[in-house]
Amino acid sequence: MQGSFGSTGSAGYADGRKGQQAQPERIATCRLQLHAGFTLDDAAAIVPYLARLGVSHVYLSPILQAVRGSTHGYDVVDPSRVNEELGGEPARQRLCAALDAAGMGLVLDIVPNHMAVAGDQNPWWWDVLENGPSSPFATYFDVDWESSEERWPNKVLLPVLGDHYGRVLEAGEIRLHYGAGLFDLAHYEHRFPLDPSSLNELLDRACRATGIELLGFLAESCARLPQPHLIAHHSVARRHRDQDVIRQLLDDTTRQDPAAAEAIAAEVERINAAPDALDALIEKQNYRLAWWRTAGRDLGYRRFFDINDLAGLRQEKEEVFLAVHALPVRWVAEGSVHGLRVDHPDGLRDPGQYFNQLHRACPDTWIVAEKILEPGEQLPGDWPIAGTTGYDFLNRVQGLFADPAGEAPLTRLFEELTGEGSDYPGLVYESKRQVLKDLLGSELNRLSSLFVDICERHRRHRDYTRHELYLALLEAAACFPVYRTYVTPREGGVTAADVGCVETAIQQAAERRPELDSELLQFLRNLLLLRIPGERETELALRFQQLTGPAMAKGVEDTALYRFHRLTALNEVGGDPGSFGLSVDEFHEASARARALHPEAMLATSTHDTKRSEDVRARLLLLSEMPEAWARSVRRWMRHNGRHRSGGWPDPATEYLYYQTLVGAWPIDAERMTAYMEKAAREAKQHTSWTHPQEDYEQALHDFVAGTLDDPGFRESLESFLQPLVGPGRTNSLAQTLIKLTAPGIPDIYQGSELWDLSLVDPDNRRPVDFDPRTRLLEELAHLSPAQINARGDEGLPKQWVVHQALALRRRHPEWFRPDAACTPLRASGERAGHAVAYLRGEGALVLVPRLILGLAGDWRGTRLAVPPGTWHNRLSGGTLQGGDYPVAEILDAFPVALLEREEATS
Repeated sequence: MQGSFGSTGSAGYADGRKGQQAQPERIATCRLQLHAGFTLDDAAAIVPYLARLGVSHVYLSPILQAVRGSTHGYDVVDPSRVNEELGGEPARQRLCAALDAAGMGLVLDIVPNHMAVAGDQNPWWWDVLENGPSSPFATYFDVDWESSEERWPNKVLLPVLGDHYGRVLEAGEIRLHYGAGLFDLAHYEHRFPLDPSSLNELLDRACRATGIELLGFLAESCARLPQPHLIAHHSVARRHRDQDVIRQLLDDTTRQDPAAAEAIAAEVERINAAPDALDALIEKQNYRLAWWRTAGRDLGYRRFFDINDLAGLRQEKEEVFLAVHALPVRWVAEGSVHGLRVDHPDGLRDPGQYFNQLHRACPDTWIVAEKILEPGEQLPGDWPIAGTTGYDFLNRVQGLFADPAGEAPLTRLFEELTGEGSDYPGLVYESKRQVLKDLLGSELNRLSSLFVDICERHRRHRDYTRHELYLALLEAAACFPVYRTYVTPREGGVTAADVGCVETAIQQAAERRPELDSELLQFLRNLLLLRIPGERETELALRFQQLTGPAMAKGVEDTALYRFHRLTALNEVGGDPGSFGLSVDEFHEASARARALHPEAMLATSTHDTKRSEDVRARLLLLSEMPEAWARSVRRWMRHNGRHRSGGWPDPATEYLYYQTLVGAWPIDAERMTAYMEKAAREAKQHTSWTHPQEDYEQALHDFVAGTLDDPGFRESLESFLQPLVGPGRTNSLAQTLIKLTAPGIPDIYQGSELWDLSLVDPDNRRPVDFDPRTRLLEELAHLSPAQINARGDEGLPKQWVVHQALALRRRHPEWFRPDAACTPLRASGERAGHAVAYLRGEGALVLVPRLILGLAGDWRGTRLAVPPGTWHNRLSGGTLQGGDYPVAEILDAFPVALLEREEATS
């Protein structure tokens, strides 16, 4: 079965690679976010707590050397070493020792798609800037040297300046520096190397000023260095060797001869004081410094989404794969890493090739991919991985708690309050189109240039204008129904799924833009499906796939989800806020399909990238059950808070988002709330944005948050509305948590979420977690009854109890939860059977949770569940049942959710 790696034996351990010790049984992972304030040693310190909680594997954010001060680790600058701010290699070894002592494993997050290229911290990128196309690392990065504009041939555009280049230069904000044999440029925090072949005139002037012959020799040596774009491949090593000699001689000379040092310093100062001289020197470099806004149209390298400081890597090249993965592969081979989470594989040129290469390098390793599946989409069949990181599960399980009956009234309320329509597919199209034009313009322009070149080779299409070709690509990408296709020129490299996605996009583009020539769109369709041979033609198809993913991510996740506020609990990565809920049968059917394909996929309900934590969403979903009461409250709040608006701001849609956010995350202070609302408004890109912040609007938004939260009348009304929702929201949370911990797959617990966690989108969800009280509470659990645990609900004890008990059961009976273990739906009978979700795992674990509990109102009306034969112990309530027909209310009487263990199996 696809996705089954590292199969386990009954002793609770998996057979590892030859020569390795046995791997820990995969029970559950706990995701930890590392940074300078929470290091590898801090992670090691909480290993005993996680082991006692029941976690089998610590799941770390990236640990390779990242940009100084990184709070997340995805901006790797050097994959050859462990991040020094996390404690470096010694701290990694200490963590591994702690895990080994606890019988636990390690899952590592790796970043193959991109590297951070800001400043001088990335040695590969520094070499590329210094040596241009002749750098041995030039092919590591996805730089399109051939498409460089005639204005800057064979150069990398660096959009880092705060204003136009000439203005910045003339203001003295770019400076030449010298030290230890090296010349570089500085612009505030940014640093840039100088190509040694550009230094001959500088060194020649210093020679003439001092008469030091060695400086003259060095000037001649620099002049003899070949231009980077003309150098033959076999001369690369020689060029670098000559550069090293020049640097060393220059360093020795300036150290030993004060006159040489003074001449160099004087020449540096002369150039810095003369904009023309500095400009002439900069023009000789392998990069072009530019205003940061030029990145929207002219950038010549692939980025991670629209982040200029994260440059795409070419993992399809063997040398790049080996260099980036050297440490993770070595750790897997030595047995200190037991699983890999692959970040953003959709950015890669050929993810299928990549995963097969990774699988060969790390056989029998649990590998999951951060792949966002649209509703109904499946992972490509040729990816030898265990599954996704769990967004598909997240949206599937929370669908149980959205009441379809609330869709129509909430739609009417959204349209009434905001004056906006509820056409979510249309909003997605417009949002994707906007980001393609504004944020991803460079990528789209690069693709358009390639399309022009292709059309010149096909006489039926050579008369299309560049603008027409640009529009065809824009519309096809905006209409693309999934993140991307995976076509490759290999045999069988175009699947029926690929064809369906391309056909859908082309058809919708034709319908939305009838002015586009139909033959042009059909030509584009055939190109994208590799039906037209040719190297350039294939290149277009492969690059287009790397465009549609960022368009979907930025257009949907970071735009549309911040505009469509009908029920924000549904606005989650990989979800469809345009649809409401799943029935119990639909949930079981979807779960069966997922189990058949990927029974060892990761199961998540909160991640570092979710828009809202699992507990925020669990409470917000209650609004679908009470749309009329919600509507009355919102209308009252909007009338009351009119006094806090400034000049009509914030707009009604943003204000409606504000009230939903308060309901989900309360209690929350003004600082966190203001930061979230500012981010949400900028992501929506309607009244302000990250690239064009509008100070008046944002100030009005800040004042509104502060004013309303300081308003006693509003706070009293808000808390009065919330009070009856807190308990039901927690029950929703316990229900989805128990399902996650027992459904087919490997559950993941996001750091700290074993207690109630009312976090919002990052960076809010990356706030420090205090594990001391969690450790104390876990110790107390062993001495408390279920009634006492329920009574201390405000502390989060019920959730920690569910996590602890469910993971303990998985440890006692791993055979009930392995990939080949059954997951059998159990259907309740009675008037309110649709409010019960029940299933049997393996032969001895029975799960029962309630749903849509506001509508249930505590009255099951005789609804019953047939418990299979045997003696069953409820691990959450402490009760014991014999097999038979029981009222659901009786099973759930002492605790909101039930986890029954068949006791005969324990003997």
